[in-house]
Amino acid sequence: MTEPESEPVDGNTLVVDALTANGVSTIYGVVGIPVTDLARAAQARGMRYLGFRNEQAAGHAAAAAGYLTGRPGICLTVSAPGFLNGLVALANATANCFPMIQISGSSDRAIVDLEQGDYEELDQLAAARPFAKAAYRVDSPELIGVGVGRAIRAAISGRPGGVYLDLPAKVLAASAATTTRPPIVDPSPRQIPAPESIDRAVSLLEQARRPLIVLGKGAAYARADTVIRDFVEATGAPFLPMSMAKGLLPDDHPQSAAAARSTVLADADVVVLIGARLNWLLEHGRPPRWSPNARFVQLDICATEFDSNRPIEAPVLGDIASSAAALLAAIRRSRVAPAPEWRERIDAKKRASIERMDAQLHADVHPMNFAVALRAIRDVLDDHRDAIVVSEGANTLDSARNIIPIYSPRHRLDAGTWGVMGVGLGYAIAAAAETGAPVVAIEGDSAFGFSGMEIETICRYKLPVVVIVFNNGGVYRGDEANAYSDDPAPTVLLHSSRYDVLIEAFGGVGYRAETPGEVAAALRKALASAAPALIDCAIDPAAGTESGHLQKLNRPVREEEL
Repeated sequence: MTEPESEPVDGNTLVVDALTANGVSTIYGVVGIPVTDLARAAQARGMRYLGFRNEQAAGHAAAAAGYLTGRPGICLTVSAPGFLNGLVALANATANCFPMIQISGSSDRAIVDLEQGDYEELDQLAAARPFAKAAYRVDSPELIGVGVGRAIRAAISGRPGGVYLDLPAKVLAASAATTTRPPIVDPSPRQIPAPESIDRAVSLLEQARRPLIVLGKGAAYARADTVIRDFVEATGAPFLPMSMAKGLLPDDHPQSAAAARSTVLADADVVVLIGARLNWLLEHGRPPRWSPNARFVQLDICATEFDSNRPIEAPVLGDIASSAAALLAAIRRSRVAPAPEWRERIDAKKRASIERMDAQLHADVHPMNFAVALRAIRDVLDDHRDAIVVSEGANTLDSARNIIPIYSPRHRLDAGTWGVMGVGLGYAIAAAAETGAPVVAIEGDSAFGFSGMEIETICRYKLPVVVIVFNNGGVYRGDEANAYSDDPAPTVLLHSSRYDVLIEAFGGVGYRAETPGEVAAALRKALASAAPALIDCAIDPAAGTESGHLQKLNRPVREEEL
């Protein structure tokens, strides 16, 4: 007796079924030809679809979802221009090693390949490949399950990254028999480090008098929180968290060297990099920022990362969780003991730095500068340690990183590897949607402008997101004068902008704050409401520096310009 044939369904339904079978429950995107019915099919199958105002913000949300959950975040876009908008976020996800899949509809291949001028004609697969970890096209509805499975495995196995999945309009509209394809088995298998690599690392640490542990966002992504904390504490070594690794150990942990960053980078003799890359964020590991005699241990899942800048004497290849666990077990059988004077010197430097910072935080300045406004935010967030903090904007991001402490893993999201602006509201939306936790997005006014219309998205989905816009009326600062015409200078924005009024147009609650007390009162009310809110935080236009902490990348000022 033959089994009855299953009822045929269209490609949209097959895509949703394949995603659902692999644990995907949320799609971020912007609908239009030819993917609108895919979003409808997702909702019909019980999946959550969050519609955005711009594909780039939707892509950033998908990337953040991947980072926060360890599963690929899904971004859905239309073809050609919509695809290209999303591609920016896909490239950023790949640079940051966030698992994300961009699914885009595309035009008729036969017309595109002959360049005959189809609707939104573009060879999207070719365009995506340089910016993605992998890129695939599905040419028949029967292969949709295969394509989705391959994309998921590519996104999260090994070093995570962005994957592009091209679905032509004809494939989405075509029908095929429903097939029950099992979910991908072990899409991100463990990679166990070689025992000899652990031995080399421990041997190097045993020789250290001034060890330092650097925690990168790869360590936070690994969800090996307990093992990493136990390893750091077992060594007794100071640790330096990169910005998105803050909270793996709480910022008030006695071994934290964040307030003595320059000292530990310059003087450490053995450095353990855990999920951190020696890229521009760490000055490439080069002197004078680093000691020329420093020796390096590096835990990474990608062998080609080793020796990318400084020689790595003890490379440990494997997934972070397995490598950290093996190293912890070996450390407990060894003698790793930082010199007491090393810890004492760091503690003295921390005390001096904290004293200087405290004076800045409590300065009596009117209008507010970044520091006093952030102090008010810090004090309120001390009672809301479950809140996820998102931050972007040159001076806003840099100051918030140093002033706002983080106490739990994956509770800070920011501009990341590329230092790109425009990620803030997408990241905030994903953080709220994926975790249910309150989210506070601390935004420079220039950075906010990249994705500001997504406050409508926040209001539409009633997400517990508080956006704080540091409004100093400029890119970096708002007091530059144009000596050549009546036009504003290149870095100047409209000083009369009232961002609090903007969110009120969408049904959210707006606050205007001109003093630290007003900032604190508004933030308390907004967090208590667990509803969309925006605080327009008035900052002195003269506050801030060009490019924030990256002034060294600016053009040198000529003597005659002084």
